[in-house]
Amino acid sequence: MAAVTTSTSVPRTVLPRRLSHPAVGKLLLLAVVAAVLVPLANARWSSGSWPHALTVDLTGPLGRAGDWIIDNRDSHPLFLYFFGYVSNAVVLSVRAVYLLLLAAGWAGATAVAALVAWRAAGLRPALGTGAAFLACGLLGMWVPTMQTLAVMVVAVFASVVLGTLLGLAAGLSDRTHRALRPVLDTMQVLPAFAYLLPVVLVFGIGVPAAVLATVVYAAPPMARLTALGLRDADEGVLEAVASLGATARQRLLTARLPLARKELLLGLNQTIMMALSMAVIASVIGAGGLGDRVYQALASVDVGAALAAGIPIVLLAVVLDRVTAAAGERLGEAHEKTSRVYVAAAAVAAVAAVAAGRLAGRPDWPDAWVVNIAEPVNSAVDWMTGHLYSGVPCIGGTADWAGHFTTWVLDPLRDGLQWLPWWAVLLIVAALAWLIGTWRTALTAVLAMAAIGVLGAWKSSLDTLSQVLAAVAVTLVLGFATGIAAARSERFERLLRPVLDVFQTMPQFVYLIPVVALFGVGRAPAVAAAVVYALPAVVRITTQGLRAVDPAALEAARSLGASAGQQLRQVQLPLARPALLLAVNQGVVLVLAVVIIGGLVGGGALGYDVVFGLAQGDLATGLVAGAAIVCLGLMLDRVTQPTRRRAKKGA
Repeated sequence: MAAVTTSTSVPRTVLPRRLSHPAVGKLLLLAVVAAVLVPLANARWSSGSWPHALTVDLTGPLGRAGDWIIDNRDSHPLFLYFFGYVSNAVVLSVRAVYLLLLAAGWAGATAVAALVAWRAAGLRPALGTGAAFLACGLLGMWVPTMQTLAVMVVAVFASVVLGTLLGLAAGLSDRTHRALRPVLDTMQVLPAFAYLLPVVLVFGIGVPAAVLATVVYAAPPMARLTALGLRDADEGVLEAVASLGATARQRLLTARLPLARKELLLGLNQTIMMALSMAVIASVIGAGGLGDRVYQALASVDVGAALAAGIPIVLLAVVLDRVTAAAGERLGEAHEKTSRVYVAAAAVAAVAAVAAGRLAGRPDWPDAWVVNIAEPVNSAVDWMTGHLYSGVPCIGGTADWAGHFTTWVLDPLRDGLQWLPWWAVLLIVAALAWLIGTWRTALTAVLAMAAIGVLGAWKSSLDTLSQVLAAVAVTLVLGFATGIAAARSERFERLLRPVLDVFQTMPQFVYLIPVVALFGVGRAPAVAAAVVYALPAVVRITTQGLRAVDPAALEAARSLGASAGQQLRQVQLPLARPALLLAVNQGVVLVLAVVIIGGLVGGGALGYDVVFGLAQGDLATGLVAGAAIVCLGLMLDRVTQPTRRRAKKGA
């Protein structure tokens, strides 16, 4: 009898526990709400398209705003006494840096750059810096490299100043942090082409517009990481400093900022990388330099010339990445201080190199030392196009792969999203956001999605969303698999690192032509370009997250007899969940950033609308499509990120 009682009492105690789980309760409530709202919504709005009555036409107001800017740009006090001074300051700063670099000559500039890298990061980064500068000259890109470097120096300086100020405000105030987060999201997700048009309307074609557009794109990482470093400062150290009677300013200068040095250097690193990634896009509005060479070469479908101009951009990015990373690792080391005698000798050598170049009358890179790589690269591209595009035995050509991916993945996904009634899409978004977050998260996601319909971009946004979802899925599968392999093998990580550097820093326009040559024109090459651009960040974050897992936890698992696979599934992946969620978030953001590029190669949808608006000077079309992309990014961020924030609070 006792046994019967025991066997019947187990379900009575287990069942309420399962039903009491928050996710189960939310699912039950969602089922009740759906049972009530779905029949009502279906009776009222049976069509899947967004109701025209709920759409706001912004063509008229934005068109009038653009006309007012054009009419008053040369006479209104706002332009004369504010924007005019900003423009002049940017022009003078860029010109001063450029003339200084030209005056130093190729030998002097290389020597000074190597000296700075040696003093900041050590001997190996210094040798790499010198080799990178010499390679830029060998490729025949010395003058364009100096032009790009001058623009980037000014843009990075302005981005660091702006990002640090915003990060200080967000790191010291919770209210400011909450208020700045959507602003930073917008700055990072809004496609560059979308805000190029208003910047050009205000500042005109030229260097000021290019620098300011780069600042808008590159400042958010500095702000985010500065705020992160300040907010994650050791509370014990802060309390100790406060107990000594330090003021708020003293605590900031003597405790918070020194403790956040690594985050600040990482922010500088990411700001430099993002600024360089804007080099080609900024060339569209007059930045000149390497970006303009890339853009002009691609306009004539000259992959070799585009690669010759793209390689220096990669070299600059890799060198600056290595120098800032090594400088961060050397912080606080006892042997960091280099002998003053060696520093003085190196400085004298750098000055001597500058003087020798000037006295010899050869400050520019000699033409006889230029190596032409355009012809062999173009021959290789022609071979790839002729042998891999179609007709490959058994596996088919790349054109067949693109066609199958479009037919089996992209078309069904797009048709399925556009077939769903608009209210069903909102309900799905609300359910996903609420299940992993709070009702505030769900409300934000729903409002962001509804704003797309109000802007009149519902159908094209769902088309873009299908491409984003497909690209993110492919990116996460490849990125997680590669990141896990890199985390488990240091040798593989060392071999992979330069490849990721190239993919992350190479301008999208450069590898766009090989992608189109291999996959044709359409949505499949747009997805391929997005995957190539977003993959490095996902791999890096995944690898870092898995390597940061507490070694004691892994040792405990090994002592219990867990295999390598069990350690990965049961220890590393659960403990690295915040990093994996961040990888998902960055994958979404970076894929959205390439939506515009997809519009140039047949991706259509919102990307095409933004490009069309910039090309035609149509402020309404470009900004509305850009705002729709921002809303998509905000919705996807809220759907993918709340779990990490909630886990921090211990929920």
